[in-house]
Formats: sequence, C-alpha cells, structure tokens
Amino acid sequence: MSTAEQEIQAKLFALQDMPYKAFQAKLIPTVDPDTIIGVRTPALRKLAKGLCGTSGADAFLQTLPHRYYDENNLHGLLLNQIRDYGSVLAAVDAFLPYVDNWATCDLMNPKVFRKHRSELILDIRRWTASGRTYTVRFGIEMLMTHFLDEDFLPEYPALVAELRSEEYYVNMMIAWYFATALCKQWGAAIPFLQGNRLDRWTHNKAIQKSVESYRITNEQKQYLRTLRMK
Repeated sequence: MSTAEQEIQAKLFALQDMPYKAFQAKLIPTVDPDTIIGVRTPALRKLAKGLCGTSGADAFLQTLPHRYYDENNLHGLLLNQIRDYGSVLAAVDAFLPYVDNWATCDLMNPKVFRKHRSELILDIRRWTASGRTYTVRFGIEMLMTHFLDEDFLPEYPALVAELRSEEYYVNMMIAWYFATALCKQWGAAIPFLQGNRLDRWTHNKAIQKSVESYRITNEQKQYLRTLRMK
C-alpha cells in the first residue's frame, strides 16, 4: 500500500459514521459490507475538494484496486475535478474495470465532459459496447446527462434501445434513460415504447418511472399506462 493510500484511508476512517455504514450496506448489496467504511457523501465531497490537485491525490488515483468502497467513491469524485479531457478519459478508463456497484458508478460525471461532447459521444459508444456491467451503465448515464438537450439526436435513444443485458443495474439505467428521455424528448422517445423496442421488464420500468415523474403531464401518464406490457 502506498503512503498516499495509507494517509487517505486514515482520513476516511476519521470520518466514519457507523449507522451510515449499516445504511449503505443495505443500499449496495453487490458490495462486501466489510469494505464499507461509512463516510457520508457531503464529507467525501469536502475531502475530495481538499485533496484535488495535490500530489497525494495524484498518487491515490494511480493506486488501483482500492480496498474500500469509500475509497472508490473518493476516486470517482476526484476524477470529476480533472480539467483536461485526455487526462480524465485515461483516468476513467483505468478506473471503470474496478467499479463494482451502482453508487460509485453514478457519482462519476467529470465536469470537463460538458466542453468535449463531440469526443465524448465516441467514448460513450465504446463504453456502452464494452459488455462490462458498470462501464455500460456509465456510458448510458453519460448519454442521458449530456445528450438529451441541445445536443440530442434521434439515433441516441436507438443506441440505448439496442442494448440487451441480463444485468439488473444495466436494465435499470436503460429504464431511467427512457424515463428521462420522455420528459425531455417525448416525440423522439415515445415510439420506442409504442413499438415495444425494449425488453418487457425495462419497458414497464421506464413507464413506471415516467408515471412517477412530476415532469410528465397527466395526459402523458394516462397514455403511458396504456402501453404497459402484460
């Protein structure tokens, strides 16, 4: 173990919250509870902000795999602050194979991605085609985050609809993608449900999430209920 990792582990254990550790263990069943320190996200964000740009942070980012779930979350938060696209892309690609749960996956969203969407879409295609559960999930999430507004193209929901997986955490993200797409791009997204382009579980989950959303009108919700697969 590197000195940087030892120091950061000490900082994480100093922030340990045992009731939160127990709460987290229930939320992320794919993670060994013994690897959860129990650091609340606001405290992790504050720690990441303080470490950003230091030699310790740089050394920590190059020390993989980590032992603890909280270390992985801190790693993801540090990645979010890297300002150079090439550097963050290399760091994300190095880290994704070690991401083993939805929570770590979902907190990653490097700020610099917003300024490099023409390059990002190519990497999203690569991630979604990887076959690795959380790499695919991350790719879908980045497509949902960055390409459902002014940079939207009809080919993007088609890309997601073509994905097939036996993994719950991939299919849940596909459902979230279409629920969000229905809020932001109704005309382009609704044909995928009308045409039964998703598997049954994901189709119905997307409708459920949409019906629960305050961003969908009552008329749209009523129509979506008629599209549920039996």
